[in-house]
Amino acid sequence: MEKEEKKEAGLWAPIKAYFQRVFDIHSDMMCYEEIDRMMEENTVINGSNMWILIMAIFIASIGLNVNSTAVIIGAMLISPLMSGILTMGYSLAVRDLDMLKKAIGRFGTQVAISLAASTLYFIITPLDEPTAEMIARTSPTIWDVLIALFGGIAGMIGNTRQKKGNVIPGVAIATALMPPLCTAGYGIATLQLRFILGAFYLFLINTLFIALSSATVTAILRVPVHKSLSQKKQKRINRIVGVITLIVVIPSLFVGAYTVYSSVMEKNIQTYLTNEFVFENTQLVQSSTDAQNKQIHASLVGQPVSQEVIRRLEQALPSYGLEGYTLRITQNSISGEDADNSDKITIALQENTISTLQSQLAEQQEKLDALENSAAVKLDFQALSQKAEQIFTDLTNCSCGITGDADGEYIVLTADTKRALTDAEIQVIENWLRSESGLEQVRLYWNA
Repeated sequence: MEKEEKKEAGLWAPIKAYFQRVFDIHSDMMCYEEIDRMMEENTVINGSNMWILIMAIFIASIGLNVNSTAVIIGAMLISPLMSGILTMGYSLAVRDLDMLKKAIGRFGTQVAISLAASTLYFIITPLDEPTAEMIARTSPTIWDVLIALFGGIAGMIGNTRQKKGNVIPGVAIATALMPPLCTAGYGIATLQLRFILGAFYLFLINTLFIALSSATVTAILRVPVHKSLSQKKQKRINRIVGVITLIVVIPSLFVGAYTVYSSVMEKNIQTYLTNEFVFENTQLVQSSTDAQNKQIHASLVGQPVSQEVIRRLEQALPSYGLEGYTLRITQNSISGEDADNSDKITIALQENTISTLQSQLAEQQEKLDALENSAAVKLDFQALSQKAEQIFTDLTNCSCGITGDADGEYIVLTADTKRALTDAEIQVIENWLRSESGLEQVRLYWNA
């Protein structure tokens, strides 16, 4: 019996050793003195870091302003915010309150500078409409908590390695510290409380849970404590941290639950419409949902459906998880010999989309108004076109204009040419156009 137990233990020993080696986080770790020295350096305020932070803030603000994900990612890679947060968590774990105060002071200075720089940018920029990238930073959920938690663990493990690798840049992108700060700056510049509170709440979530993850990893690494606190004082600190954590997490739980609920309801409504609104001579052409009043609006084209069919549709709502919802049906009647007339149905479909088209036109008009109010539109395009023909004699029928896209505004010059232009000539014309218009982005279109 004893031999069998020894044999079994001998079989498991290599497997246990293998997994211990695979998941060991101590083997390539910096020594405790190096970690402590690195964390102490992270509490020091120096001019180079602050200027790098300001430039990163401006880059992130521009990326948010023109809805460019690539630019925002670049700003997050530049930002030096992450190191201070890791140090705050580390100082909590090693019970060094002096280091914690210095880390909080440095981090608070960085936050103040970031808000000031982003607010200044959004006061100056002519593009004041919120973009999808900004709006995405105003509704944090429990998933943002988890991202910050896992990102902080990865960041602290990576930061304490002898070979740093690319962990910190990846964590900076995943946890997104910079964009929420810039979005809060946009809210301050435009006096929109929703953007201020929503974005700053996301930033607070990221900051708190990265710091807590850093403290957890520090404890796992068994870094020696700097000072021995009394049991009473340690309990008090733990209680304060716990209360702050709960206060921060609870709203995100509600927002996350609402997000899940909304997603499930949208899927249920779509399934309901797909499965139930199938008629031989009638088509569902448009539908919308009023979630607040729990109403489903449906527009039908074709032969009118009977009240009995409508009652059946209403009775089917609970089976799709839509208890409490009411159905509002608008019928565009095409009956008799016109029921099979595709032209009639097409006209009815077009009538049902007029409101959507009007909304899209209004949105485009707002964009045109924004362009007309920008400084670039104040250029005298006719004079600029004439000047181009005078300077570049190969150009005729010149015409200038201004347009824009997600990358910003740019000026366009179109012209006929007596011959094909070389690359060098095109470059000269484009440089001249940049100088005359004051815009960095230009487009030259020529026809030989």
